Amino acid sequence: MENLAQTGEQLAQTGEHLAQTGAQLAQASPVFEVGIGLLMLIATILVHGVGLRVVVRIFNHHWARVTSATRHWRSNLILAAAVGSLATLHMIETLLFALPLYWQGLFATLRDSYYYVLESYTTLGEGAVQLPQQWRLLGPIIAMAGLFTFGWTGSVLVSIMAQVGHIDRQQARRNAGADGPDGEGSGG
Repeated sequence: MENLAQTGEQLAQTGEHLAQTGAQLAQASPVFEVGIGLLMLIATILVHGVGLRVVVRIFNHHWARVTSATRHWRSNLILAAAVGSLATLHMIETLLFALPLYWQGLFATLRDSYYYVLESYTTLGEGAVQLPQQWRLLGPIIAMAGLFTFGWTGSVLVSIMAQVGHIDRQQARRNAGADGPDGEGSGG
Protein backbone atom coordinates (compact mmCIF):
# COMPACT_ATOMS: atom_id res chain seq x y z
CA MET A 1 0.00 0.00 0.00
CA GLU A 2 2.87 2.29 0.87
CA ASN A 3 4.48 1.65 -2.55
CA LEU A 4 1.22 2.52 -4.28
CA ALA A 5 1.02 5.83 -2.40
CA GLN A 6 4.64 6.61 -3.31
CA THR A 7 3.98 5.79 -6.94
CA GLY A 8 0.94 8.07 -6.91
CA GLU A 9 2.99 10.89 -5.42
CA GLN A 10 5.71 10.36 -8.03
CA LEU A 11 3.14 10.46 -10.84
CA ALA A 12 1.66 13.65 -9.41
CA GLN A 13 5.12 15.25 -9.20
CA THR A 14 5.88 14.16 -12.76
CA GLY A 15 2.60 15.64 -13.94
CA GLU A 16 3.35 18.93 -12.16
CA HIS A 17 6.83 19.04 -13.68
CA LEU A 18 5.44 18.38 -17.14
CA ALA A 19 2.80 21.06 -16.68
CA GLN A 20 5.49 23.57 -15.68
CA THR A 21 7.50 22.85 -18.81
CA GLY A 22 4.35 22.85 -20.93
CA ALA A 23 4.50 26.60 -21.43
CA GLN A 24 8.01 26.28 -22.87
CA LEU A 25 6.97 23.42 -25.11
CA ALA A 26 3.85 25.23 -26.32
CA GLN A 27 5.99 27.11 -28.82
CA ALA A 28 7.63 23.95 -30.13
CA SER A 29 9.49 23.92 -33.40
CA PRO A 30 8.41 21.36 -36.01
CA VAL A 31 11.68 19.46 -35.53
CA PHE A 32 11.11 19.26 -31.77
CA GLU A 33 7.48 18.30 -32.31
CA VAL A 34 8.37 15.48 -34.72
CA GLY A 35 11.16 14.36 -32.37
CA ILE A 36 8.72 14.10 -29.45
CA GLY A 37 6.27 12.25 -31.69
CA LEU A 38 8.91 9.79 -32.85
CA LEU A 39 9.99 9.08 -29.26
CA MET A 40 6.36 8.39 -28.39
CA LEU A 41 6.02 6.17 -31.47
CA ILE A 42 9.14 4.17 -30.55
CA ALA A 43 7.91 3.77 -26.97
CA THR A 44 4.56 2.55 -28.28
CA ILE A 45 6.24 0.02 -30.60
CA LEU A 46 8.35 -1.28 -27.69
CA VAL A 47 5.31 -1.61 -25.42
CA HIS A 48 3.43 -3.34 -28.22
CA GLY A 49 6.25 -5.81 -28.87
CA VAL A 50 6.50 -6.75 -25.20
CA GLY A 51 2.71 -6.96 -24.89
CA LEU A 52 2.38 -9.18 -27.96
CA ARG A 53 5.02 -11.56 -26.65
CA VAL A 54 3.15 -11.85 -23.36
CA VAL A 55 -0.20 -12.44 -25.06
CA VAL A 56 1.25 -15.01 -27.47
CA ARG A 57 3.07 -16.87 -24.68
CA ILE A 58 -0.08 -17.07 -22.58
CA PHE A 59 -2.14 -18.14 -25.61
CA ASN A 60 0.42 -20.82 -26.54
CA HIS A 61 0.56 -22.06 -22.95
CA HIS A 62 -3.20 -22.64 -22.88
CA TRP A 63 -3.47 -23.72 -26.54
CA ALA A 64 -0.88 -26.47 -26.01
CA ARG A 65 -3.52 -28.36 -24.01
CA VAL A 66 -6.14 -28.15 -26.77
CA THR A 67 -6.68 -31.32 -28.77
CA SER A 68 -9.24 -32.47 -31.29
CA ALA A 69 -11.25 -33.81 -28.32
CA THR A 70 -11.38 -30.40 -26.58
CA ARG A 71 -14.84 -28.87 -26.38
CA HIS A 72 -15.44 -25.90 -28.69
CA TRP A 73 -16.38 -23.61 -25.81
CA ARG A 74 -12.93 -24.05 -24.24
CA SER A 75 -11.01 -23.28 -27.42
CA ASN A 76 -13.35 -20.35 -28.12
CA LEU A 77 -12.75 -19.02 -24.61
CA ILE A 78 -8.96 -19.16 -25.14
CA LEU A 79 -9.38 -17.36 -28.46
CA ALA A 80 -11.64 -14.70 -26.92
CA ALA A 81 -9.15 -14.12 -24.10
CA ALA A 82 -6.36 -13.61 -26.64
CA VAL A 83 -8.41 -11.14 -28.69
CA GLY A 84 -9.52 -9.29 -25.55
CA SER A 85 -5.90 -9.10 -24.39
CA LEU A 86 -4.84 -7.65 -27.73
CA ALA A 87 -7.59 -5.02 -27.57
CA THR A 88 -6.57 -4.15 -24.01
CA LEU A 89 -2.98 -3.76 -25.16
CA HIS A 90 -4.07 -1.18 -27.74
CA MET A 91 -6.09 0.69 -25.12
CA ILE A 92 -3.05 0.86 -22.83
CA GLU A 93 -0.85 2.10 -25.66
CA THR A 94 -3.24 4.88 -26.55
CA LEU A 95 -3.44 5.90 -22.91
CA LEU A 96 0.37 6.15 -22.90
CA PHE A 97 0.04 8.66 -25.75
CA ALA A 98 -2.84 10.55 -24.13
CA LEU A 99 -1.31 11.11 -20.68
CA PRO A 100 1.64 13.30 -21.78
CA LEU A 101 -0.64 15.36 -24.03
CA TYR A 102 -2.94 15.98 -21.09
CA TRP A 103 -0.09 16.67 -18.66
CA GLN A 104 1.34 19.21 -21.10
CA GLY A 105 -1.97 21.07 -21.00
CA LEU A 106 -2.68 20.44 -24.68
CA PHE A 107 -6.18 19.29 -23.73
CA ALA A 108 -8.44 20.52 -20.97
CA THR A 109 -9.46 17.02 -19.86
CA LEU A 110 -7.90 13.58 -19.95
CA ARG A 111 -11.06 12.39 -21.70
CA ASP A 112 -10.50 14.84 -24.58
CA SER A 113 -6.84 13.85 -24.79
CA TYR A 114 -7.70 10.15 -24.85
CA TYR A 115 -10.44 10.67 -27.42
CA TYR A 116 -8.07 12.59 -29.67
CA VAL A 117 -5.41 9.87 -29.45
CA LEU A 118 -7.97 7.10 -30.10
CA GLU A 119 -9.31 9.06 -33.05
CA SER A 120 -5.83 9.50 -34.52
CA TYR A 121 -4.53 6.01 -33.64
CA THR A 122 -7.47 4.33 -35.35
CA THR A 123 -7.37 6.86 -38.22
CA LEU A 124 -11.03 7.64 -37.59
CA GLY A 125 -10.34 11.26 -38.51
CA GLU A 126 -13.59 12.70 -37.18
CA GLY A 127 -11.82 15.86 -35.98
CA ALA A 128 -14.16 16.58 -33.06
CA VAL A 129 -11.16 17.30 -30.78
CA GLN A 130 -7.95 18.85 -32.10
CA LEU A 131 -4.45 19.60 -30.91
CA PRO A 132 -3.30 23.22 -30.74
CA GLN A 133 -1.93 24.45 -34.07
CA GLN A 134 1.73 24.24 -33.02
CA TRP A 135 1.37 20.54 -32.09
CA ARG A 136 -0.69 19.27 -35.01
CA LEU A 137 2.17 17.17 -36.45
CA LEU A 138 1.67 14.70 -33.59
CA GLY A 139 -1.65 13.52 -35.08
CA PRO A 140 -0.13 11.80 -38.12
CA ILE A 141 2.63 10.28 -35.97
CA ILE A 142 -0.01 8.82 -33.65
CA ALA A 143 -1.78 7.46 -36.75
CA MET A 144 1.48 5.84 -37.90
CA ALA A 145 1.80 4.16 -34.50
CA GLY A 146 -1.72 2.81 -34.91
CA LEU A 147 -1.02 1.51 -38.40
CA PHE A 148 2.16 -0.24 -37.27
CA THR A 149 0.64 -1.79 -34.18
CA PHE A 150 -2.65 -2.81 -35.79
CA GLY A 151 -0.72 -4.44 -38.65
CA TRP A 152 1.44 -6.31 -36.16
CA THR A 153 -1.64 -7.36 -34.19
CA GLY A 154 -3.25 -8.55 -37.42
CA SER A 155 -0.30 -10.83 -38.13
CA VAL A 156 -0.57 -12.30 -34.62
CA LEU A 157 -4.29 -12.93 -35.14
CA VAL A 158 -3.55 -14.71 -38.43
CA SER A 159 -1.08 -16.96 -36.61
CA ILE A 160 -3.57 -17.67 -33.83
CA MET A 161 -6.37 -18.41 -36.29
CA ALA A 162 -4.08 -20.81 -38.19
CA GLN A 163 -3.72 -22.78 -34.97
CA VAL A 164 -7.47 -22.68 -34.40
CA GLY A 165 -8.05 -23.87 -37.97
CA HIS A 166 -5.65 -26.77 -37.45
CA ILE A 167 -7.62 -27.98 -34.41
CA ASP A 168 -10.93 -27.47 -36.26
CA ARG A 169 -9.67 -29.65 -39.13
CA GLN A 170 -8.59 -32.33 -36.65
CA GLN A 171 -12.02 -32.23 -35.00
CA ALA A 172 -13.73 -32.48 -38.38
CA ARG A 173 -11.62 -35.52 -39.31
CA ARG A 174 -12.32 -37.08 -35.93
CA ASN A 175 -16.05 -36.53 -36.35
CA ALA A 176 -15.95 -37.86 -39.91
CA GLY A 177 -14.16 -40.97 -38.64
CA ALA A 178 -16.90 -41.51 -36.05
CA ASP A 179 -19.45 -41.59 -38.83
CA GLY A 180 -19.46 -44.42 -41.30
CA PRO A 181 -19.40 -43.81 -45.04
CA ASP A 182 -23.18 -43.51 -45.01
CA GLY A 183 -23.07 -40.88 -42.23
CA GLU A 184 -24.93 -43.03 -39.69
CA GLY A 185 -22.07 -43.78 -37.32
CA SER A 186 -19.99 -46.89 -36.94
CA GLY A 187 -21.69 -48.26 -33.86
CA GLY A 188 -23.27 -51.08 -35.84
